[in-house]
Formats: sequence, structure tokens, C-alpha cells
Amino acid sequence: MIYLLRHGQTEFNAAGRYQGRLDSPLTPRGLAQAQQMGAALAALVEPAGVVFMASPLGRALRTAQIVGASLGRSVTTDPRLIEVGLGEWEGRTAAEIDTGWPGQRDAFPRNEWVFHAPGGESYDSVATRIGDVLTGIAADPERVRVIVTHAFTGRVLRGLFAGLPRHRAVRLEIPQDAVLRLDAGGSIVRIPVAPVS
Repeated sequence: MIYLLRHGQTEFNAAGRYQGRLDSPLTPRGLAQAQQMGAALAALVEPAGVVFMASPLGRALRTAQIVGASLGRSVTTDPRLIEVGLGEWEGRTAAEIDTGWPGQRDAFPRNEWVFHAPGGESYDSVATRIGDVLTGIAADPERVRVIVTHAFTGRVLRGLFAGLPRHRAVRLEIPQDAVLRLDAGGSIVRIPVAPVS
């Protein structure tokens, strides 16, 4: 079983900036979201059996550390869980991208444009590294995994896990205030956490 979390809200999230491999700190809301996700997980899992994995990017690692503290568990980083690289579009807003690269985002179906950023990472590249993570997990199915990652990487992970076609995977929700349970057989269950004011 896998519990998948997205990092809490960051300053770039609040400003509408796409982060990609760049980083920005968690906002007070993001810190509170991490605490709430930790509290929710503590009620769901037996901490002794949990393997805790996170992207090495600061926003995911900080979220994982807060959640891990709720479970009394340390966190192992895995570079394969890093966010999709957005090349020249990293740190920019949608309006800035549209101004600098007119029509580029509109040239692709919804949420597909991120995989076509100049100097960025392709969907296939992300799917390969995430597929490696899932293969490793499948080799040890008795362990409970908690994974803290990012918006687009999390979409690809869930899509591969559930056997979804690409066009559906890239449209999956990307909550920062929920725990997603990935069950054997490919089902995905959203477990809401207490709201953050």
C-alpha cells in the first residue's frame, strides 16, 4: 500500500509560479497542511512498518520531515521523485510563459504543455524514473510506503499505478490538503485531512 502526499503550499504556489526543479519555502499554510497530513497519517498507519520516501527538493523534504515527525519516522530522499523539470519556464507564471512563448501552452491538451517546456523534461522521462520506483515497491509489497512528491510527478505516479492513459493521468487532482491511498489493484482513494484555516 502507498500513501501519496503532495508537498504543502509554497510561496511560488501562492504567487502562481511554476516551480519545476526550482524551490521556494513552504508558506504558513503549507506548514499547517503538512502538520494536518501528518496527523491524518498517524491515525491510519502503524509507524513501525512504514517506509518513508520523499523528493529531495526542499518543499517536499520539509513537508516529509513534518509528516515523518508525526509518525516518529525518518525520511529517505529519492531523486527519482523530483518534480518535472520545466526548463526555461521554471519560476514563471502562466502569463509570463504566454508572453515569452506565445501559443506554446495552447498547442497541447490541458496539462500536457508542462512536458514540452524548452529545455524541460518529457513525460516519457518522468514515467521511466517513476516506473522504476513502482517496480521497486512491487518487489516488496508487504511494506507500507509514504511518498511525498510534487504535482506533476504525483500525477504520473498515480497514472502508472492505476494503469491510466496519459491524457487522464495529467488531469488528476493535485491536492495539498489530502492523503491519497493507492491500494492493490490500482484503486486510488482520497482521504481528506482536517481543513487548514
